Amino acid sequence: MTDDENAAERPARKPPRKVTPAYLQRAALAYLERYASSAENLRRVLRRKVDKRCRLRGEDPAEFRDMIDEVVAKSLRTGLIDDTRYAQARVATLRRRGGSARAIQAKLSAKGVDRATIAEALEGGEEEDEEKAAHALARRRKLGPYRPGERAPYRDRDLAALARAGFRFDVARSVIDGERGDPEV
Repeated sequence: MTDDENAAERPARKPPRKVTPAYLQRAALAYLERYASSAENLRRVLRRKVDKRCRLRGEDPAEFRDMIDEVVAKSLRTGLIDDTRYAQARVATLRRRGGSARAIQAKLSAKGVDRATIAEALEGGEEEDEEKAAHALARRRKLGPYRPGERAPYRDRDLAALARAGFRFDVARSVIDGERGDPEV
Protein backbone atom coordinates (compact mmCIF):
# COMPACT_ATOMS: atom_id res chain seq x y z
CA MET A 1 0.00 0.00 0.00
CA THR A 2 1.18 3.49 -0.77
CA ASP A 3 1.20 6.40 1.65
CA ASP A 4 -1.81 7.93 -0.11
CA GLU A 5 -3.82 4.75 0.35
CA ASN A 6 -2.81 4.58 4.04
CA ALA A 7 -3.89 8.17 4.52
CA ALA A 8 -7.25 7.45 2.94
CA GLU A 9 -7.84 4.51 5.32
CA ARG A 10 -6.68 6.39 8.40
CA PRO A 11 -9.52 8.11 10.26
CA ALA A 12 -9.52 11.89 10.24
CA ARG A 13 -8.04 13.54 13.26
CA LYS A 14 -10.55 14.67 15.84
CA PRO A 15 -10.69 18.45 16.20
CA PRO A 16 -9.51 19.77 19.57
CA ARG A 17 -12.07 20.55 22.23
CA LYS A 18 -13.84 23.89 22.34
CA VAL A 19 -12.10 26.74 24.17
CA THR A 20 -13.63 27.22 27.62
CA PRO A 21 -12.79 29.48 30.57
CA ALA A 22 -11.61 26.39 32.47
CA TYR A 23 -9.24 25.47 29.62
CA LEU A 24 -7.85 29.01 29.52
CA GLN A 25 -7.35 29.02 33.30
CA ARG A 26 -5.49 25.69 33.15
CA ALA A 27 -3.36 26.93 30.27
CA ALA A 28 -2.50 30.13 32.17
CA LEU A 29 -1.58 28.19 35.32
CA ALA A 30 0.55 25.73 33.35
CA TYR A 31 2.41 28.60 31.69
CA LEU A 32 2.88 30.53 34.94
CA GLU A 33 4.21 27.40 36.69
CA ARG A 34 7.12 27.37 34.26
CA TYR A 35 7.71 31.03 33.45
CA ALA A 36 7.50 34.42 35.12
CA SER A 37 5.34 36.67 32.99
CA SER A 38 3.85 40.10 32.61
CA ALA A 39 0.11 40.50 32.16
CA GLU A 40 0.45 41.43 28.49
CA ASN A 41 2.79 38.51 27.81
CA LEU A 42 0.32 36.06 29.39
CA ARG A 43 -2.44 37.58 27.25
CA ARG A 44 -0.30 37.01 24.12
CA VAL A 45 0.42 33.39 25.08
CA LEU A 46 -3.27 32.66 25.65
CA ARG A 47 -4.21 34.37 22.37
CA ARG A 48 -1.74 32.16 20.49
CA LYS A 49 -3.26 29.05 22.08
CA VAL A 50 -6.80 30.19 21.25
CA ASP A 51 -5.81 31.15 17.70
CA LYS A 52 -4.30 27.72 17.08
CA ARG A 53 -7.29 25.88 18.52
CA CYS A 54 -9.76 28.04 16.59
CA ARG A 55 -7.83 27.53 13.38
CA LEU A 56 -8.08 23.75 13.84
CA ARG A 57 -11.80 23.97 14.70
CA GLY A 58 -12.66 26.55 12.03
CA GLU A 59 -13.88 29.11 14.58
CA ASP A 60 -13.37 32.84 14.98
CA PRO A 61 -10.80 33.56 17.74
CA ALA A 62 -12.28 37.02 18.34
CA GLU A 63 -15.15 35.37 20.24
CA PHE A 64 -12.74 34.35 23.00
CA ARG A 65 -10.96 37.68 23.61
CA ASP A 66 -13.22 38.52 26.57
CA MET A 67 -12.51 35.11 28.13
CA ILE A 68 -8.77 35.71 27.79
CA ASP A 69 -9.08 39.16 29.36
CA GLU A 70 -11.03 37.67 32.28
CA VAL A 71 -8.38 34.99 32.90
CA VAL A 72 -5.62 37.62 32.85
CA ALA A 73 -7.64 39.88 35.17
CA LYS A 74 -8.22 36.97 37.56
CA SER A 75 -4.49 36.18 37.52
CA LEU A 76 -3.76 39.82 38.39
CA ARG A 77 -6.34 39.86 41.20
CA THR A 78 -5.01 36.68 42.76
CA GLY A 79 -1.41 37.84 42.52
CA LEU A 80 -0.24 35.18 40.09
CA ILE A 81 1.13 37.93 37.88
CA ASP A 82 2.44 41.31 38.96
CA ASP A 83 4.15 43.49 36.37
CA THR A 84 6.10 45.49 38.99
CA ARG A 85 7.54 42.37 40.64
CA TYR A 86 8.24 40.84 37.23
CA ALA A 87 10.06 43.97 36.03
CA GLN A 88 12.17 44.21 39.20
CA ALA A 89 13.18 40.56 38.99
CA ARG A 90 14.06 40.81 35.29
CA VAL A 91 16.08 44.00 35.87
CA ALA A 92 18.09 42.30 38.63
CA THR A 93 18.73 39.22 36.49
CA LEU A 94 19.65 41.15 33.35
CA ARG A 95 21.93 43.53 35.30
CA ARG A 96 23.84 40.57 36.78
CA ARG A 97 24.29 39.19 33.27
CA GLY A 98 25.60 42.51 31.97
CA GLY A 99 22.51 44.15 30.52
CA SER A 100 22.50 47.89 29.89
CA ALA A 101 19.54 50.06 30.87
CA ARG A 102 18.63 50.43 27.18
CA ALA A 103 18.73 46.69 26.51
CA ILE A 104 16.68 45.96 29.64
CA GLN A 105 14.14 48.59 28.66
CA ALA A 106 13.79 47.03 25.20
CA LYS A 107 13.37 43.49 26.58
CA LEU A 108 10.75 44.52 29.11
CA SER A 109 8.88 46.56 26.50
CA ALA A 110 8.83 43.51 24.24
CA LYS A 111 7.19 41.55 27.08
CA GLY A 112 4.44 44.17 27.35
CA VAL A 113 5.55 45.99 30.51
CA ASP A 114 4.57 49.67 30.42
CA ARG A 115 7.19 52.46 30.47
CA ALA A 116 6.35 53.75 33.95
CA THR A 117 6.85 50.30 35.49
CA ILE A 118 10.13 49.86 33.61
CA ALA A 119 11.38 53.26 34.75
CA GLU A 120 10.43 52.45 38.34
CA ALA A 121 12.28 49.12 38.19
CA LEU A 122 15.41 50.73 36.71
CA GLU A 123 15.35 53.59 39.22
CA GLY A 124 18.07 54.04 41.85
CA GLY A 125 21.85 53.64 41.60
CA GLU A 126 21.68 53.85 37.84
CA GLU A 127 25.26 54.98 37.21
CA GLU A 128 26.78 52.42 39.55
CA ASP A 129 24.53 49.63 38.23
CA GLU A 130 25.39 50.52 34.64
CA GLU A 131 29.11 50.33 35.41
CA LYS A 132 28.74 46.98 37.21
CA ALA A 133 26.68 45.59 34.34
CA ALA A 134 29.28 46.74 31.79
CA HIS A 135 32.00 45.01 33.83
CA ALA A 136 29.88 41.85 34.01
CA LEU A 137 29.42 41.82 30.23
CA ALA A 138 33.11 42.57 29.62
CA ARG A 139 34.10 39.74 31.97
CA ARG A 140 31.63 37.32 30.35
CA ARG A 141 32.73 38.18 26.82
CA LYS A 142 36.43 38.62 27.76
CA LEU A 143 36.63 42.24 26.64
CA GLY A 144 39.06 44.99 27.68
CA PRO A 145 40.77 44.24 30.99
CA TYR A 146 39.34 40.69 30.99
CA ARG A 147 40.95 39.86 27.63
CA PRO A 148 43.86 37.43 27.92
CA GLY A 149 47.08 38.73 26.42
CA GLU A 150 47.51 42.12 24.79
CA ARG A 151 44.33 44.16 24.68
CA ALA A 152 45.40 47.39 22.88
CA PRO A 153 44.81 46.09 19.31
CA TYR A 154 41.25 45.12 20.26
CA ARG A 155 40.26 48.38 22.02
CA ASP A 156 37.95 49.69 19.26
CA ARG A 157 36.33 46.30 18.77
CA ASP A 158 35.70 45.97 22.52
CA LEU A 159 34.24 49.49 22.70
CA ALA A 160 31.95 48.66 19.80
CA ALA A 161 30.78 45.46 21.51
CA LEU A 162 29.75 47.40 24.63
CA ALA A 163 28.11 50.10 22.50
CA ARG A 164 26.06 47.47 20.63
CA ALA A 165 24.99 46.11 24.01
CA GLY A 166 23.50 49.54 24.75
CA PHE A 167 26.09 51.09 27.05
CA ARG A 168 26.92 54.79 26.78
CA PHE A 169 30.34 55.65 25.35
CA ASP A 170 31.72 57.06 28.61
CA VAL A 171 30.77 53.89 30.51
CA ALA A 172 32.20 51.64 27.78
CA ARG A 173 35.44 53.64 27.67
CA SER A 174 35.92 53.55 31.44
CA VAL A 175 35.42 49.77 31.50
CA ILE A 176 37.56 48.96 28.45
CA ASP A 177 40.39 51.34 29.39
CA GLY A 178 40.18 50.62 33.12
CA GLU A 179 41.33 47.75 35.25
CA ARG A 180 39.45 44.63 36.25
CA GLY A 181 36.50 45.22 38.56
CA ASP A 182 35.93 43.49 41.87
CA PRO A 183 35.56 39.71 41.48
CA GLU A 184 32.15 39.78 43.18
CA VAL A 185 30.80 42.53 40.88
